[in-house]
Amino acid sequence: MNKQQLVQAIIAALEADLALFFAAAKAAHEAATHEECAPDNKYDTTALEASYIAQGQANRAQEIRVALEGYRNLVLQRFDDESPIRLSALVTLEDGEGNQRRLFLGPYGGGMKIPVTDGEIVVITPGSPLGRSLLGSQVGDELQAGEYGLAATFTVVDVV
Repeated sequence: MNKQQLVQAIIAALEADLALFFAAAKAAHEAATHEECAPDNKYDTTALEASYIAQGQANRAQEIRVALEGYRNLVLQRFDDESPIRLSALVTLEDGEGNQRRLFLGPYGGGMKIPVTDGEIVVITPGSPLGRSLLGSQVGDELQAGEYGLAATFTVVDVV
């Protein structure tokens, strides 16, 4: 999978998420305004709770819209072994045991996993600890990554 195809897969996943959150927000709004949710007494907060859920889902839908716009306008950079890693890099890391991980440094959608024929590509953002470690690195550099005292060492073996 090349980077353009990867970005298209990310956009498709975000569009699916947006449709899901839009439908959920609409259902929660309908529940909040339904006549059966009208409070029976001052302690009945069913409608209020449903409105909070609707607002949260609408907020998440807006975040996804922003992410979609970011990916639709993302300019994919070319990298070689001498290039410092930055946004739009597709990076392969290898740990001390020879296990490899492929990561895409994107503007949004950190944690998203895109399945490919030989495994998966994980989207990370520059705001994540690993994303910050990768910025400016090059092929051959070693990185420390991990949290809660469980740090691991990775070597950058490829950047596209």
